[in-house]
Amino acid sequence: MDAYSQIIHHAVEAAGKSVVKIERLDANRKVTGTGSGFFFSSDGYLFTNSHVVHKGSYFNVMLHDGSVYPATLTGEDPDTDIAILKSSAYDFQPAQLGRAEDLQIGQLVIAIGNPMGFQHTVTAGVVSALGRSLRSETGRQIDGLVQTDAALNPGNSGGPLIDYKGEVVGVNTAMIRGAQGLCFAISIDTARMIAAELMKNGKVSRAYLGLSLQQITLVPKLRSGLELKNKSALFVTGVENGSPAGKAGITDGDIVVSFNDTPVETSDALFRQLDRDKIGQFQFIRIIRQNRLVELRITPAEKIAV
Repeated sequence: MDAYSQIIHHAVEAAGKSVVKIERLDANRKVTGTGSGFFFSSDGYLFTNSHVVHKGSYFNVMLHDGSVYPATLTGEDPDTDIAILKSSAYDFQPAQLGRAEDLQIGQLVIAIGNPMGFQHTVTAGVVSALGRSLRSETGRQIDGLVQTDAALNPGNSGGPLIDYKGEVVGVNTAMIRGAQGLCFAISIDTARMIAAELMKNGKVSRAYLGLSLQQITLVPKLRSGLELKNKSALFVTGVENGSPAGKAGITDGDIVVSFNDTPVETSDALFRQLDRDKIGQFQFIRIIRQNRLVELRITPAEKIAV
């Protein structure tokens, strides 16, 4: 094989045995949907998408060797499209989790899924954008997305997005309707945070601001002129009506650079600060507007899962 093919082959070999097909069953044990998932711990916990398991009564997981095991739902978070299942399976190799904050635009990424039960469907592409906030087909906003041109289909939902080392950098989610050639994954940094909450409490309580964001690189001249430590920041592409961000006066085109005096260069860095302790308590958010730094007071509200 050529060098490029060898990279992909070795990455898939490293992560492939963690990938499973997931069947969602109703109360009558009838299959009502399928998707992909992957083990991330040696004791049987696995990641998938919330929309893959939503409203299911029972679940089965099919491993790389065709064996099938039951699984139970630990919890799901529709706002990030992340769910955690627990299976009694034992002959698998958990995936190694990487760090999405180390991703660079243009970097090689590989999507693995199990669509329609076919083993290890693999597609490759590059990171097209980072820190995206977009609305899913249900109208729910999903934050901290990695955009890639690695082809996905609904059967790939819940499978891993891996780097050249075979480490997971995202959880694939179905294509956004109407966005031809644009595919997305929830960053693994976001997924880790959600997993910790789901495994501890079975649900996620978080503060939210009501912003749609796009990670951008700050030009050196602007950084120097405003004496910023940030190399990147978050461009505001939308503000929800009546949201905490709207009430604080944030508008489209603003650039978020810090939250409570802590620089934020990625969506994950911002979301890590929006824990339950911030709900109902005013905070300070600093933005760039018309090449000037502006500090606003903002009071995060509780994000209610649907």
